[in-house]
Amino acid sequence: MLKLLFADSTGRVYEHPQLLALVRGGVPLEEPAPLPAHATLAALPGRRPVGFDPATGRTIELSEVRIGRRTVRPSAVAAVLPPGWTRSELLAFRRLPIAPVLPQWAYTAAAWDDRRGCHVAWALHTDRRRHWDPATHSTPDLPGRIEQRLAADDNPLLHQLAKCALTYRCFTAQNTFYERDEGAIPASSGCNARCVGCISDQPEQGPPASHERMRHAPDAAAMAAIGIAHLSRAPGRTMVSFGQGCEGEPLTRAREIAEAIRRMRAATARGSINVNTNGSLPDQLGLLIDAGLDSCRISLNSAHKPLYEAYYQPLGYVWEDVEESIRRARRRGVYTALNLLTFPGVTDQEGEADALCALIARARVDQVQARSLAIDPDAYATVAERFAARGRRIGISGLIERLKRARKGLVIGNFARALNERRPLA
Repeated sequence: MLKLLFADSTGRVYEHPQLLALVRGGVPLEEPAPLPAHATLAALPGRRPVGFDPATGRTIELSEVRIGRRTVRPSAVAAVLPPGWTRSELLAFRRLPIAPVLPQWAYTAAAWDDRRGCHVAWALHTDRRRHWDPATHSTPDLPGRIEQRLAADDNPLLHQLAKCALTYRCFTAQNTFYERDEGAIPASSGCNARCVGCISDQPEQGPPASHERMRHAPDAAAMAAIGIAHLSRAPGRTMVSFGQGCEGEPLTRAREIAEAIRRMRAATARGSINVNTNGSLPDQLGLLIDAGLDSCRISLNSAHKPLYEAYYQPLGYVWEDVEESIRRARRRGVYTALNLLTFPGVTDQEGEADALCALIARARVDQVQARSLAIDPDAYATVAERFAARGRRIGISGLIERLKRARKGLVIGNFARALNERRPLA
């Protein structure tokens, strides 16, 4: 039996003795998994839990519950997943009129499993590689590493990365100081999109941004110095990436980034140089490829033009420019991944799946990185209700199977692949 979870005013989580867990839309299509290590449970203010009463066959909104001598007005409870996991169901709740907009996390349906005796979450383990394990990040020695690096190097961009590593707990920024795997190079303070779920820039009435966007864009010398140090020293999956959570769109600074790449490649041939981008400016992406870029990850929530443009709200570009960037990168031999921002009930609609599969096949994409869209569920549902491609829901696991069939050898995961992990596809 999967019992409904709820939280009291202090955030303490309980399972309901009778009511069963429901997901948004009613009955789940997917099976839950035991709550992963490093996942957390979060109370959602202003949202009442909704469960199923097996005794009456009714759906119940839990407005109050007795706990001992107390009467509690409960809040709904969601799971927040660690890296490597992709949400497959959203939780059911009723939003109260006074409810605040939720901070931008990927809220996942969760329950208490009586049979297994543990909390569970509706999630898929989509990337089992261990180098993004939270246990190996935010370690006690990290502040000392950062202090030592800053004392030895006056590069102003390192101070931005130190803030990202310690305040925002960005693993890619932390890797710069651990000197391993994929390191971060923030590049841009401005953006040419107004994403509904932007994590670094929100209007006054929006949710609190989870990152403060950096105010001053670095020059090519500062970016190149970070990249040269990382590519020269980091063992294993050595990579540097432009385009981080603390910045805007890197393609708006393509000339400076291209110069930084040329300087990096003049100093070392080691490792991979990647850009995380919205793919809005194909010609500017071409400049980076000319300079030595070998990998790109292009973010999208949908391959259906109306939903893509309703969410990204592009300034000076359209969906067709994004597709051209995907196709151009792949034609020129750049390892091309889609950063697919998934949302159960929308991304796994048949119409949305059809559009994604068609894009992957015709653009010959190398990888899909499945990411759970971090946003207040009601905020995205409002957009999707008007603009999604629609169709029967096939589930996130069904979507993944469809994507694999769309292109033989397509890699599905959550993390970028280093040079020695890439398999050439036809």
